[in-house]
Amino acid sequence: MSIQKIYFASDFHLGVPTPELSLAREKRICRWLDSIKADAREIYLVGDIFDFWYEHKYTIPKGNTRLLGKIAELTDSGIPVHFFVGNHDLWMNDYFKQELNVTVHHKPVTKIFNNKTFYIGHGDGLGPGDNWYKILRCIFANKTCQWLFSRLHPNLSFYIAKRSSKRSRTTTGDSDEKFLGSENEWLFLYSRNYLKQNKVDYFVFGHRHLPLDLDVEGKARYINLGEWINYNSYAVFDGTNLELKTFE
Repeated sequence: MSIQKIYFASDFHLGVPTPELSLAREKRICRWLDSIKADAREIYLVGDIFDFWYEHKYTIPKGNTRLLGKIAELTDSGIPVHFFVGNHDLWMNDYFKQELNVTVHHKPVTKIFNNKTFYIGHGDGLGPGDNWYKILRCIFANKTCQWLFSRLHPNLSFYIAKRSSKRSRTTTGDSDEKFLGSENEWLFLYSRNYLKQNKVDYFVFGHRHLPLDLDVEGKARYINLGEWINYNSYAVFDGTNLELKTFE
């Protein structure tokens, strides 16, 4: 019998840069999910799975049908799937829970697997700096603002949101692809500070877009999952070790 494993991946950013490239990436992600389903105990999708997501009461963005169907297949087979909202799919309500039986997390969570403590979250808004985004996130998360935005016709609201998502990617540019040094990595600094008052063995984040595995004070490891536009990277915990890997 194979060892049951915990899998983590993030930042698929389905929808960009073109429909054709996004579809090829979606098919690759589905192949990855097929390749792990035999030994997956749980699967954690740690944010920005879509480059844009918004749920009107009766409407969701079109596309991504292969991934949605694959997730339904996994949960129907008894494999728990967890979805963490990121800064690009912040406006997620109950569609994934009702239709796909997925557990949706809007904040980081702490999990214990085989006596190892994991702190898991997308990572946006954590750590020092990024103050402008933190202000915007408060606005986007405000229920009144969401209600007002939902009054727009989906054709208009989706257009506005996609334009905003594209501008966000243009603003970050190549900075997401460069290691800044541990003293300038906001999520690493957040992990180091959090560790002062909490016991954690593994910090698992997305958002950063760069696969990273860093030691934190000799007591924990900071893992950034990277992304699937360039790296196809993910992490797997076999009950003893957490390892970053690359698919295909």
